[in-house]
Amino acid sequence: MATNRKRRFGDRREGRRLRTLDPYHAMTPFIMREKSEASNYFSEEVEVTDIEKYLRKKRASGKPGLGMLHLFTASYIRTAAQYPAINRFCSGQRVYTRENVEFMMTIKKQMKMDADSTSIKASFEKTATIDDVYNKLNSEISKVRDEGEATSTDDIAASLVKLPRVILRITVRFLELLDYFGMLPKSLIDASPFHGSVIITDLGSVGLPAIYHHLYDFGNLPIFIALGAKKRKYELNSKGEVELKKYVEFKLVVDERICDGFYFSQAFKYFKSIMKNPETLDEPPDNIIEDID
Repeated sequence: MATNRKRRFGDRREGRRLRTLDPYHAMTPFIMREKSEASNYFSEEVEVTDIEKYLRKKRASGKPGLGMLHLFTASYIRTAAQYPAINRFCSGQRVYTRENVEFMMTIKKQMKMDADSTSIKASFEKTATIDDVYNKLNSEISKVRDEGEATSTDDIAASLVKLPRVILRITVRFLELLDYFGMLPKSLIDASPFHGSVIITDLGSVGLPAIYHHLYDFGNLPIFIALGAKKRKYELNSKGEVELKKYVEFKLVVDERICDGFYFSQAFKYFKSIMKNPETLDEPPDNIIEDID
């Protein structure tokens, strides 16, 4: 959902500068200049018995292949609609907020050991439903895997790696300088796998547990989410009976400069509540909360 805010001096192509940020958080990017020194690590799991029932019902209704990745993506977008600070980013030692939620994913073009990897970027309005997420993600993945279409990321990377390594190193440093001052061309920002709201990987799809994946200092991606394989636990229910439960673990690495720990904790409590009530994702949110000015 686009806003009527006009672009102002100091805004970036990909985001609006936060001018009323409190002094503490405005100062933080000057103390922690890189994401690698501002990373916090967070691990959580969600019980998926009811979630699996919901996903099976959606698949039976004409959404084959709809799975945990789609649900996590849609739940994150819904959370960003209510907790907009998780959709901020830090560039040039200033904090900005995005209007849309941009997801990055690295995928194999084929499920083979020697197959090439590439990245896809999908931008969603905060009104997106799980059906919107399913359609868009599947479309982007299909372009790469089924149609063999090269992404703009592939094209740019192919051009850059042809340069002598000294020239390539200078070129990357020059791009970093442009990015610092918000002068990176829009075409590069749109193609860059290092600029977006969040990068997500579904390790559960290949049977692996979740990992803590580092953030990249280049670009402005502030959050990395890794989903793990389902695991089973025996637990006692309220009647004292033993039940077998299924869980999915997810791990996050977040740039603490975009908002404080209390805000993150409240946002991810909401995220888990959406995961446990996935039917709410079938319709757009009733309202969207905008970030501060």
